Amino acid sequence: MIGSSYAYFNYKFTKYNFIDFNQVTLWSKTDIFTPIKDEYIVVLFNSNNKIVLQKIKNLNRDYPILAIDINQKRFQSNDRVIFVTSSMSNILQVVQKFNIYSVPSFFMIKRQNKILYKQDSSVQMLENF
Repeated sequence: MIGSSYAYFNYKFTKYNFIDFNQVTLWSKTDIFTPIKDEYIVVLFNSNNKIVLQKIKNLNRDYPILAIDINQKRFQSNDRVIFVTSSMSNILQVVQKFNIYSVPSFFMIKRQNKILYKQDSSVQMLENF
């Protein structure tokens, strides 16, 4: 019984990945993004797709949206959507760590401590949002 409880806990803990904002630097329009909320919806998208860009701008969710543009353009954020970009090496780290195979994709992250966030949902396509 104890062994199965440990195995289940270990599975649930390692099922999702972490993002450390000390390790991954994201830039908003003018400065470095520093997380202040406890939960975010992370969206990876390509800003060359104008339909997806407009859809992200119009999203209205309970949690703030951290929209990472893999095309590295900087857009003006608003109170619902924080547009960020980064170097290609940082974007590739995020893509690899969270096993993202296509864009636009999204997943939830939840604060574990000041700068460390844990993935709180599976990666899904934006059409399912």
